[in-house]
Amino acid sequence: MLGKRLIRSHLPPIILDIEASGFGQHSYPIEIGIAINPNERHCWLVHPHPDWTHWDESAQQVHGIDRNLLFSEGLPVTDVCVLLNSILRGRTIYSDGWVVDHPWLIKLFQFANMSMSFHHSPLEMILTESQMAIWDETKRALINRHGASRHRASIDAQLIQQTYILTEQHLEHTITSEANKSGQLRFLT
Repeated sequence: MLGKRLIRSHLPPIILDIEASGFGQHSYPIEIGIAINPNERHCWLVHPHPDWTHWDESAQQVHGIDRNLLFSEGLPVTDVCVLLNSILRGRTIYSDGWVVDHPWLIKLFQFANMSMSFHHSPLEMILTESQMAIWDETKRALINRHGASRHRASIDAQLIQQTYILTEQHLEHTITSEANKSGQLRFLT
């Protein structure tokens, strides 16, 4: 019975990741990725708004997205906001880089002259201390297991979501094992 109670009965958190034109205040979002669940993720290149001209070559070296690709294949800012609102309406989404992702998300919606229909929160708001303690190690193990991959928004969002799931499962397993060892299982059913 305890094992059933500890098995995740909820969906993992929805994760958002943003790639940007640079690292400073003049930077803007160029790719938005979300991981809804382990089997569903979305990713959109963003066609830069005419006022968005900043481009940092060192940022391009990180994400590997050529600015010309944004002009040829990126969706207009408004279209990306409509898609995000449609998919995420009423939900809370999380970022591990909220301090930088949130201003880019705000900029995206401001330039579309739209409001977000969802809430964006730091991932740390839902992580336990125990999860945080094993976070980096778990994330590195996932990267090593799946090999080096391109640094793109939806892939990063999926990696963060998988890290969350694995750290949560590790803790559930630890609690179940400790309860079984101490004989407390019978009291928790």
